[in-house]
Amino acid sequence: MDRTQAVACCLSAALLAGCSGGRSAIVVASKNFTEQIVLGEIVAQHLERRLRVPVDRRLNLGGTLLAHQALVAGQIDLYPEYTGTALTAILKLPPAPEPGAVLAGVRAAYRPLGLEWMPPLGFSNGFAMVIRGPEARAHGIASLSDAARYRPGWVLGAGYEFTSRPDGLPALLRTYHLPLQGAPKSMDLGLLYRALEQGEVTMAAGNETDGMLRALDVRVLQDDRRAFPPYDAALVVRAAALAAHPGLREALGELSGKFSVTAMQELNAAVDGAHKPVAEVAGDFLRRAGL
Repeated sequence: MDRTQAVACCLSAALLAGCSGGRSAIVVASKNFTEQIVLGEIVAQHLERRLRVPVDRRLNLGGTLLAHQALVAGQIDLYPEYTGTALTAILKLPPAPEPGAVLAGVRAAYRPLGLEWMPPLGFSNGFAMVIRGPEARAHGIASLSDAARYRPGWVLGAGYEFTSRPDGLPALLRTYHLPLQGAPKSMDLGLLYRALEQGEVTMAAGNETDGMLRALDVRVLQDDRRAFPPYDAALVVRAAALAAHPGLREALGELSGKFSVTAMQELNAAVDGAHKPVAEVAGDFLRRAGL
């Protein structure tokens, strides 16, 4: 490799995985929102303790496609992903309602890419359509079918990904014909619940594990007609990394089933609401889980 090639290699790799040819570290990544960062730090700390190997953190890496491309390219070794996201956003397949079938489908599709899905972590983080509690009680609204019958309709607040993904807003409107007052208000996910509280929107497209769901008087509407696919969280790992690091599969397997929706809400709230350091929140979780 000449000097120009070496410099190009380092510049490219520095964006995602560093320039450390023949590295022995395990590269743990996450996407760019709180839950992913917390999960990535939990995995990193667990591997450091369990395997006694260096772990290179690439947390807050970016969105779904960037994380997936980095994994396929071997620039990272693993990151947390969701089955429904993999099915629709990465594989471009239609949503499916059965969790087992979705997991089996993404596993089969990822295998030729040299990627393995570990057993699920224990929770699903699907889209959650949220309205204020007083409004839900006053009008008897508990499900999305109830919301579809409500007039004068809804002012919807949502992140860009929800409005653009086929398993998001298009699936919601196709299934429920939800009456909306104008186009959805697109905003940063961190602003959704403030907008809902202040009446700027009357419905927010959040996620099942949002920490704010525990702090506010809101109601998550039941997806009674199953517009959205399951989004079981699991770690996606390069098969080459599993082969290169003895005990990695077993160590990652120890995290499977250790999480619940409630536990993930608490972890997210500790970071977003209580403003605790991610490393502290991750360490506390591992101690409570006996890991």
